[in-house]
Amino acid sequence: MEVILKQDVQNLGNRDDIVTVKNGYGANWLIPQGLAIMATPTAKKIHAENMKQRAHKEAALRSQAEAVASKMEGATVKLATKVSEKGKVFGSVNNIQVAEALVAAGFDCDRKNITLVGEPLIKQVGTYQAVVKIYKDIKATVNVEVVGEE
Repeated sequence: MEVILKQDVQNLGNRDDIVTVKNGYGANWLIPQGLAIMATPTAKKIHAENMKQRAHKEAALRSQAEAVASKMEGATVKLATKVSEKGKVFGSVNNIQVAEALVAAGFDCDRKNITLVGEPLIKQVGTYQAVVKIYKDIKATVNVEVVGEE
């Protein structure tokens, strides 16, 4: 029996895969649980059309993300914070402050998509790097310059 998976099923396949399973597994488990639908010729045509439209949307999103990544790559954001005389930051600088600085610089990003390279928290004055995940596998590296407030 061929079925089209509606969700990821462990040890079987991912969403939108067409897989062949035993009749009992498909009819008694996958379909009643809402994990799959029968792969009839009509369902296969609808599935193919949906995949084609999804690929078109995916290509558009990917091109937009690549444009944003090319603008963001190598950008430098400056964070002013309170520091001691030795250059140690009072508290720490994390991805939340980096996200706020990037938004202020005109880049739209979420703090959950920012990873500081090396350490999760910045505790010294200096220049650091952060990786911003823009879309699935598209990332940009930005420089974060931590300076003392004047």
